[in-house]
Amino acid sequence: MQLLSEKEAAALLNCSVFKLQKDRRIGSDIPYIKIGRSVKYDRVALEEYLKARTFRSTSEYDGGCNG
Repeated sequence: MQLLSEKEAAALLNCSVFKLQKDRRIGSDIPYIKIGRSVKYDRVALEEYLKARTFRSTSEYDGGCNG
């Protein structure tokens, strides 16, 4: 298991550290690990997260608004 810092995870996900912090507060499905007061991200889990959100066309993405 390769653990990434918030900064490294943000770079991998192409977002800001602030976005990762906000997503944790609102309970998004980006997986993270809490070790004491530190927050770490497993590289493999993040890669799987990205893979699960890869689409071939916009018609595949429902936006999570199914009623």
